[in-house]
Order: sequence, then C-alpha cells, then structure tokens
Amino acid sequence: MKLLVADDDPVTRRLLEGVLGTLGFDVVLAHDGVQALEVLGGDDPPPIAILDWMMPGMTGIEVCRKLRGRAPSGPTYVLIVTSRERTEDLVAALDAGADDYVTKPFQVEELRARVGVGFRVATLQRGLADRVTELERALAHVTRLRGLLPICMHCKKIRNDQNYWTQVETYVSDHSGARFSHSICPECRAKHIEPELERIRQARAAHGAPGEPAP
Repeated sequence: MKLLVADDDPVTRRLLEGVLGTLGFDVVLAHDGVQALEVLGGDDPPPIAILDWMMPGMTGIEVCRKLRGRAPSGPTYVLIVTSRERTEDLVAALDAGADDYVTKPFQVEELRARVGVGFRVATLQRGLADRVTELERALAHVTRLRGLLPICMHCKKIRNDQNYWTQVETYVSDHSGARFSHSICPECRAKHIEPELERIRQARAAHGAPGEPAP
C-alpha cells in the first residue's frame, strides 16, 4: 500500500521513509504542503498520508482541510505530526479532518501502532469502495421495464426499441437480465398436450400398435 510522507525537514522525511519502508509501505515523499496536495489529488493517491503541521507553502492542517473539502468522506487516512501538544491544537487538527495526531519527538513504536490503525481503516475503506463500485456496475446493467409495451394480441410478441417484434422472454431478458426456463402449466397441458397424446393413442389403437406414450 502506498503512503505519503510530507515534511519540509529532509532528516525527518528519511527517518519516516526508513521506518515505514520496513513495514512494507511504498513511501511517497513530499517536501511541502503544495506538493503533498498535488500527490493526494492525483489519479492514484496514497490511501494514507502523514503530514507535518508546519510546512512552507501550505501547512499540514491546510492540506487536510482542502483534501476534505474536495471529498468530505474521502478514503485518505490523514495522520498529523507536530511538536504542538496543547489540547486546542489537537482539536484544531481533528476539526480540519485529520484522523490521528502524533507529537514530536515521536516514538517509533507509537508511530508504527498508529500507522497500523490507519492501514486497517484504509483497507476497510478500500474494500467498501470496491463493493460500492461493483454494486454501481451491477445496477448499470439492470434496466427496468416501464411504460406501455406494444404487444401483439395474437402471438404475444413485443415490439422492441428497434421496431422489431420479438418473443416476450427475449424482450424481458434484454431489459432486465432475467433468464427463463421453459415448462408447461396445467392449463396448457390440458388444452394442448393431452389432446395430442389422446390422438396418438387412438392412432396406435387403430393400427394395432402395442403400448402407448406415458401421460
């Protein structure tokens, strides 16, 4: 899984890259907030972002706020890293849309644990997004039958959108995805099948043929 690290301090960037690389993340680096926002707004943005609070051009809080403004329920899990420890700073970060908050100097084990939470959340969000996409694709292939359908009063064929007459089951299948298995209802059996069976029995009896078809 890709992970963005945005920090204007090259030493911190390399430290985070090394720690997170050992956890199996594909780390993408950004040296300021502007570059971070460009990466997060790209075609394939990392699902997890670790943003330093104070960066030139745009702070981590501003990046987070702009990111949430584009997609309030977006899939990016944002972790703010800062030396600020006041409660009001924590509240400001969370209000801006951050998912978590780590103070400097951070402990490597704490960072690993918090990134692990982010990984689990991002995995769940990605799975949910995939399921929603699958559902939308499935719904796109379902067309509801509505309005007046021109149907022949004798053969019961339906005139389709191309002005061709087609069987009812073909029309319904094309417009709903339903499939048919053919059978015979009791009424039609009594009306059509039984008279034909009786005709065969009589014909065999007249010619002295042994046996008769099972009803």
